[in-house]
Amino acid sequence: MTSFVLVAGAWLGAWAWADVVDELRAAGHDAHPLTLSGLGEKRGAPAGQQTHVGDIVQEIERRDLREVVLVGHSYAGIPVGQAAVGIGDRLTRVVFVDSNIPAGGESFVSGWPDGRAMVEASIAEHGGFWPPLSAADYEGQGLSDEQIGRIVGGATPHPGATLTEPAVLARPLGELPATYVKCLLDGPEPGADVAALLTGERWRLVEMDTGHWPMFSRPRELARILLDAAGAGG
Repeated sequence: MTSFVLVAGAWLGAWAWADVVDELRAAGHDAHPLTLSGLGEKRGAPAGQQTHVGDIVQEIERRDLREVVLVGHSYAGIPVGQAAVGIGDRLTRVVFVDSNIPAGGESFVSGWPDGRAMVEASIAEHGGFWPPLSAADYEGQGLSDEQIGRIVGGATPHPGATLTEPAVLARPLGELPATYVKCLLDGPEPGADVAALLTGERWRLVEMDTGHWPMFSRPRELARILLDAAGAGG
């Protein structure tokens, strides 16, 4: 039995995975959606990027999970990638869902040459937190009005230090067994950093014809992809 640990991106918490979790559990697997510090029901707590890495590693160790498929969406790919390195032989596979990936010494915003100043200014203006998107920002991503309403209604401000602190990697990501899920409405191809890793033997690409939040727009399809990834093994 696989243990899925699922971490959503900026502004979101464990609640975002509800529909996917139902599918995974119905298939007979453990599913553990995780809310990172400062988000969701943990709203307002100060957190840096390494806090989020620790949240993930500690959850896996506290539950003594084995055969872990660790899933990171969007921003969460950065702490998830670092945590995947840190949990050793507990890991079966890491799945990056239309996500950023960590690079040693680089932060979430360091790869945003045009948007970094805007994000950092927004964080400074909102007490150290990055404010959630508006409903209009989700248009064109394959979401219904009801799904957009769920996201906007549940989103909470994101702790800014997690976006500006650098990642720390103890070993190269290319050594990990990994699947990268590219959501095509958010861009036709992965970034150059992901494309380079996909040339290696341990990384695989899966495409979804939907937008950046497939846990809402295509939960059953995403669950099938995660189940397939679990079967891919190391």
